[in-house]
Amino acid sequence: MKDFKDKVVVITGAASGIGLAIANKCIQENMRIVIADIDLKRLRRVEKKIKREGAVVVAVPVDVSKPDDVEHLAKVTLDTYGEVNLLFNNAAVGYTKYIWNYTLKDWEWQLGVNLFGVIHGIRIFVPIMLKQGNECHIVNISSIEGLISGSGPGGAIYGLSKHGILSLTETLRRELQIMDTKLKVSVVCPGWVSTRIIYGDIHRPAEFQNNPNNLIEDTRNQDLYDPSESEKAFEQSPSISPEQAAEIIFQGIKSEKFYIFTHKDNYLKNLVTQRFDEILRAFK
Repeated sequence: MKDFKDKVVVITGAASGIGLAIANKCIQENMRIVIADIDLKRLRRVEKKIKREGAVVVAVPVDVSKPDDVEHLAKVTLDTYGEVNLLFNNAAVGYTKYIWNYTLKDWEWQLGVNLFGVIHGIRIFVPIMLKQGNECHIVNISSIEGLISGSGPGGAIYGLSKHGILSLTETLRRELQIMDTKLKVSVVCPGWVSTRIIYGDIHRPAEFQNNPNNLIEDTRNQDLYDPSESEKAFEQSPSISPEQAAEIIFQGIKSEKFYIFTHKDNYLKNLVTQRFDEILRAFK
C-alpha cells in the first residue's frame, strides 16, 4: 500500500503512545480514521483534536480483550465508512512481576489485551478485508522482545505475548500468500519508544482486579538492579519518540516490509543474534 489518501484505517490503543502517533500520521495522509481505546477520556480528547485539524474520524471505546467490543468496532467502521483498508492491532499493557508472583488475574488481563486483542482483530477483520477484495494491510505491533531470549526481569507476560504476536503474524502471512490475496500483513518489533505503556494497568477492568486478600507476595521490587546496565543499554540503543516510530512504520508499509524495526542498532541486533546463534548451536 503506497497511497493512503481516503483509505479507512482502524487503530487500537489510539489514545496515547504509538497508537496516537499513528493516528496523527493518518491525518497527514488524509485518511478516514477510526480510533479505539479503553481510556475514554483520552480517546475523546484525541477525537476532538483530530476533528479540529479537519480530518474525518470516529472514536469507539474498546477493550480489545473482549471479542464483543472488537465486533462492535468492526460494525461501527463498516456502518460509517463501508470498508476498512488498514488495521493497526496496537493496544498493549505492561505490568511487571517475577513469573511466580503473577496472579491468574494478571495473566488473564495482560494476555487478554496484548495477545488476544491481536487475535480478535485478525479473526474479525481478516474475513471483512478478504471479502472486499481490494488492497488492504494489517499491522500487528509486537516488540523487539518477541525476538530476543526472554524479557527483562519481570516482563514474562509481556514477552510471551509479543513472541505470540510474532508467530501469529508469520503464520498469517503464509496463509495469505497461499490464497494469493491483495491483503498484506506486517509485524512491527519496536525497540525503546517513549510511551505510557507501563501505566496501562490503571485501566484494568473490575473482573481482572486482584483480590487484595489473595495476592501473592511480589519480591521483585525488593531486588537491587544495577542502574548502570540500563544506562549502557539506552546509550547504545537510544529511545525514540512515538512520532519517529510512526514514520518508520508507514515507510515499512509503503515498502511492503514484513518485519519492521524501529531500531537497527548493533546493541539490539546482537541480542537477537545471540538468541538465534544459541538455537542454531543446539542443532550441532
